[in-house]
Amino acid sequence: MATMPAPSLLDSGVHAQRWIADYCQQALQGDVLCARPDDPAWTATFEELAAVAGDDLGHARERAQRHAEDIGTGFRIIGESDERPWPVSPVPLLIDSETWSHIAAGVKQRAELMETLLADLYDQARHVESGLIPAALIGGSPYFLRPMVGLTPPGGHHLHFIAVDLGRGPTGEWRVLGDHLRAPAGAGYALENRLAVSRTLGGLQSRLNVERHAPFFAAFREGLAAACRRVEPRIGLLTPGRYSASYAEQAHLARYLGLLLVEGDDLAVLEDRLYVRTIGGLKRIDAIWHRSDPRMLDPLAFDSHSRIGVPGLIDAMAAGEVVISNAPGAGVLESAAFGAFLPRLAARLTGRDLILPNIATWWCGQDAERARVIEDFDALLIGPAFGVAPLGLPGGRPVHGADLAPEDRAALLADIERRPQDYVAQEVVRLSTMPVVAENALVARPFTLRVFAARDGQGQWVVLPGGFARIGDDSDPRASVMGEGAWSADVVVHGADAVEPVSLLPATDSVHIRRNPGTLPSRVADNFFWLGRYLERGEALLNVIRVMLGNSIDADAGAALGLATVGKLVGMVVNAGSAPHPPSLRRADLTQFARTAMDADSEWQSVRGINRHARSIGQGSRDRLSADVVRLLDAPHPTRGGMLDRAGSLQRRYAALSGLSAEHMSRTASWRFHDLGRRIERALAVSRALWAFGLAGASADDLSTLLDLADSQISYRQRYLTGIARVPVVDLVALDPGNPRSLAFQIEAICAHMKALPVLEDDGMDEAQQAQATGLVAIVSTATAAGLNAEILGDIERRLCALANAVARRYFLQGAEPLRAAGMTLA
Repeated sequence: MATMPAPSLLDSGVHAQRWIADYCQQALQGDVLCARPDDPAWTATFEELAAVAGDDLGHARERAQRHAEDIGTGFRIIGESDERPWPVSPVPLLIDSETWSHIAAGVKQRAELMETLLADLYDQARHVESGLIPAALIGGSPYFLRPMVGLTPPGGHHLHFIAVDLGRGPTGEWRVLGDHLRAPAGAGYALENRLAVSRTLGGLQSRLNVERHAPFFAAFREGLAAACRRVEPRIGLLTPGRYSASYAEQAHLARYLGLLLVEGDDLAVLEDRLYVRTIGGLKRIDAIWHRSDPRMLDPLAFDSHSRIGVPGLIDAMAAGEVVISNAPGAGVLESAAFGAFLPRLAARLTGRDLILPNIATWWCGQDAERARVIEDFDALLIGPAFGVAPLGLPGGRPVHGADLAPEDRAALLADIERRPQDYVAQEVVRLSTMPVVAENALVARPFTLRVFAARDGQGQWVVLPGGFARIGDDSDPRASVMGEGAWSADVVVHGADAVEPVSLLPATDSVHIRRNPGTLPSRVADNFFWLGRYLERGEALLNVIRVMLGNSIDADAGAALGLATVGKLVGMVVNAGSAPHPPSLRRADLTQFARTAMDADSEWQSVRGINRHARSIGQGSRDRLSADVVRLLDAPHPTRGGMLDRAGSLQRRYAALSGLSAEHMSRTASWRFHDLGRRIERALAVSRALWAFGLAGASADDLSTLLDLADSQISYRQRYLTGIARVPVVDLVALDPGNPRSLAFQIEAICAHMKALPVLEDDGMDEAQQAQATGLVAIVSTATAAGLNAEILGDIERRLCALANAVARRYFLQGAEPLRAAGMTLA
């Protein structure tokens, strides 16, 4: 009788069943997986994991993390200068469509309730007058913005996009932990998690009928557009800048949604309309999705110290000329204290209880509630009522009464008696757990779920099917202990019905072809211009260091240069502010001098410092740079090996960046400004090298050094077989338009860029920057190698600096002066 073969250890189903069984032996009661260990959805998920990683769960985690890093989204901890990669778990949180329908209904109900409350608070405030809402709950909140009282937002809605944090209890019930209305963050991270997990578990989408994210984001974009006055509005995502904790997420969202990523300095209000400063003048902005503290949006209306806002923005909103999502002042409902009143408000205003209940909350501003809090102090979580740290909670985070030291407990109780309105108490929430991969095994960790809702084109609320889960870094299931979490996970909503493969992109045969990449803000053009300048400046300084250390490719000169030539090289470095003058020109002093010029991390403009400037610009323009460019800019400064080895490593990095810009950047205005910065900086470097090493009386070492600095040794040897001579060297480096490293080549390229960039007038006359470039071409094209002298080179350098300033004045619009310039305002 035939026997059935034993299942192979390579069978993904065997791995999946073993993982689930082992996990549920040690998971806490109420874990989402172990509540239904035989659920086919979980089995399919772990089978997909096993198909990717075999029996190595650690490999699955590394693969998901690698995909997340390739996408490029990161986050920044407050106080840190560098971004961290966004941590994503390979195991998604699974929620069936029936459960999700309940969650979505609760979030929609909550969004409508919030909108109703805001419309009343900033109009007649009848609910405050009737006593439904205590006046101190509004007046005591720093997020109630009085200038918004009586102002009806364009489109009629205060809220367009909200986020709600949910916790699942051990028995499976979902409750609201917090609302986010001011500037809800996280939707971009939900996108990243979905992309990373989809690339890791490629078959899960079809096996589980996973609901997609694209329809939600399309609906949100349509909803913002519908609130605008113009049929084809221009919509911007207003970011506080690259130091924002979630800047990378904001850049990712702007790319995905096709929004213009702007900062406050990019915008200006003129005659109650909002404009973005672009290289072609001022262009209308019809809607802003902001990601900053609303109090910083307009220094004339709110905080006068704000440097990231737009003066007059609220006037433009009041005139109905710009939609702001969400409207300033919505944050008044975010406070934990408001949670104590929402259940009663929901019943009174909607006629039904909250579908998703709040966690139990008591505001100490009421006598009876305060007495109860003091009585049950050890069993409760005590926190700030309005998000601002009161005296009794210097850290600003909620604390468990039972965990306080006696002196801290006494201080907190004393301040509650002194200013009770500053405090709330909440029940201690215990969370469900979910599986996460740690040390090549599945472990149970508590989680919270952030859900997003947005208005669509008809003004109705839609809910993103999924959101993202935050996962705690230890097994303690208390929500107060979990904090911000250590990992995140994709949230998969699945069901029995097939899901249409919807994309945010329109159908391919309905796309209107365009070759114009769109609006280029002046700040972005400025960034690209200076990115090019810094990269070229760093490469030029590195060339000087390499030549000074004897890394010449001239076999005759070898590694030794004359002291006079070395002294000129030292002078170039000193004049650039890259290092102090060495005590002598001995090898040891020169080596230390070169090390400072390459590695100094303080006040000197070293190669490291220049690269840091370039990296900073790259981080602020990541929505327009490829992942390869960002990766090269973020690469750490080399520290291993000798000086020449490290210099060679940096040289290869510069070459890679140059190649990417030359061969992979589309020939858009962004590329033109980047290349223009490179050409101006290279022209300055070549003119200075000519002044130092190419004038009458130059030695053979000088001329060889000049060829090295201009990367023209091979070109010279191919042309001239009779040895080195000043006039042919100067002609090759300065005046030969066919040499891509020559001064003439750079100036012709600069002039071509000037001709191609936009102008304000249509009279056919050159603008100032164009005329200056044409003048430079005339000087160089009529010069001769024999007649090139210090006076001409000095004039060229001054003109190059003047041209750079003219470019900045014309295209990098700053301050109020451009707002009054004729021809600057466009549609």
